[in-house]
Amino acid sequence: MSNITKTLRKLREAKGFSQEKLARLADVANNTIIKIEAGKNQNPTLNTLKKIAKALEVSIDKLIG
Repeated sequence: MSNITKTLRKLREAKGFSQEKLARLADVANNTIIKIEAGKNQNPTLNTLKKIAKALEVSIDKLIG
């Protein structure tokens, strides 16, 4: 399990966001969040990471651990 898998879930849960809500706030597909958290997408694009980090109000560095 990669760092982003664990970190994304931890940050999302700390905000009280569902996967669906985070996807909506980050303007990415819900499936994208699900796949990253499940470890099925180990290399999301930089653009996707930027959107998720912004929605979680964290730096990309913090997101990728």
